Amino acid sequence: MSKKDWFVDWFDTSYYHVLYQNRDDQEAERFIQNILTHLDLPENARLLDLACGKGRHAKFLSEFNHHVMGVDLSPNSIQCANEFAHEKLRFQTHDMREVLENEQFDVIFNLFTSFGYFDDESENKRMCDSIAQMLVPGGRLLIDFMNAKKVVQHLVPSEEKMLEGLSFDIKRSYDGKHIFKHIQVNDNGHVSQYMERVQALFLADFLALLESNFKIIDTFGSYDLTAFDEETSDRLILLAQIKE
Repeated sequence: MSKKDWFVDWFDTSYYHVLYQNRDDQEAERFIQNILTHLDLPENARLLDLACGKGRHAKFLSEFNHHVMGVDLSPNSIQCANEFAHEKLRFQTHDMREVLENEQFDVIFNLFTSFGYFDDESENKRMCDSIAQMLVPGGRLLIDFMNAKKVVQHLVPSEEKMLEGLSFDIKRSYDGKHIFKHIQVNDNGHVSQYMERVQALFLADFLALLESNFKIIDTFGSYDLTAFDEETSDRLILLAQIKE
């Protein structure tokens, strides 16, 4: 791993999990139900949750009688996710830029803005190429990303949060290419500094990135699968199919 890979340390800290502890599980479950209804998969489909975090989406995917694998770079996240593991749900520590050997999937999910983390944009292409190699013929890819245009237009420059006795001082900025979040954590006088940096990828960027391996089937703008509108939608959700 390069020292530039900011996510290696941050995603594996307890502070990260405290800051994002209030993610909406009901919203996630509703989204999974909506997208699986739309996909209309046969029973026992093979699904991969790529960058699964602590496994909440993978858990919901497995409740629809599919074989689900969740992978994430963070050992701490996978340790938490393993509490959900069962016969049809397994987890593994893995870098999403790499191919999982001897694994093939009907659908690969990349959810909750788990894309665009890398310093070198060529790594995005590397990730897409790896995904293509792990899909069966006719397999599909679902990417759930922020609507970067709306996020940039409504960026909150700073905020403070107190959670579980920890003080979080958060600063946000946009440099024309990346959205930054600088996070200072005060833990009983011990101050730590972290950063999140996500590429501000727009619909046109994804279309260009995916065109060599995939054809876009649908674009949605919300977890209710409403049509995508670059000015008003909260999410950019792309459903693509591997080219034959």
